[in-house]
Amino acid sequence: MKLYHVYILASFRRVLYIGITGDLGKRLVYHREMVNPNAFTTRYAVTRLVYFEEFTEVDQAIAREKQLKGWRRSKKVALIQRGNPHWEDLAPPTHTGPSLRSG
Repeated sequence: MKLYHVYILASFRRVLYIGITGDLGKRLVYHREMVNPNAFTTRYAVTRLVYFEEFTEVDQAIAREKQLKGWRRSKKVALIQRGNPHWEDLAPPTHTGPSLRSG
């Protein structure tokens, strides 16, 4: 079954970005590698996953993304803090280079 994710990324200064994807891991790599120098997430170093929701229907995910984007910042912050009060990165670091482990 295909899953879709609506996610919120934050910078250390708590600049927020809301997106939707069918492959959260791949999308996080894209944001964290700052592939597009003109992208909002690159310009503001918005790379930490602080909130996400899963959906089985893409239409539901799109509707939720639009809903969240329509909210005031204070409501978005409250949503994040309910599930992640310390704004920790909910995804492991992405490593695309060679491993630093020997053996």
